[in-house]
Amino acid sequence: QVQLVESGGGLVQAGGSLRLSCTASGTIFHIRSMAWYRQAPGEQRERVAYMYGVENSIYADSVKGRFTISRDNAKNTVYLQMNNLKAADTAVYYCAAEVAMYSDYALRDYWGQGTQVTVSS
Repeated sequence: QVQLVESGGGLVQAGGSLRLSCTASGTIFHIRSMAWYRQAPGEQRERVAYMYGVENSIYADSVKGRFTISRDNAKNTVYLQMNNLKAADTAVYYCAAEVAMYSDYALRDYWGQGTQVTVSS
C-alpha cells in the first residue's frame, strides 16, 4: 500500500505564508503526478495545484501567482508554498498522487488524510 502524509498546516494571518509538505511511502515504482486539493466547509473539494512530469504544473485561477507547487522526486515529496494567504483559502488541504507500485505497476490514485489551513482576517 501507499501512504501519503501531509504536514505544515496551521493558523496564519491574512497576507501570511505557509508551506505544506506531502510525502508518499510504500513500495513505489513510479509517481506519475502529485496534486493538492482543498475543501472548505459546505463546499466541494477543488483542485488547487497539479504537477506532472518534470516541471509541468497547473493552478486554479484563485491561487495563480500566490501558490507554487514543487516536487522532490528523490524524496517522493510534493510541496505547496502558499503566499499572500486570504481568508478564502481557509480549508482542509489534501495531497493526492497517481502511483504505480512494484506489485503490479498499475497506476492508482491515493489520498492523504488532510491538513487544516486557517487564515484569519
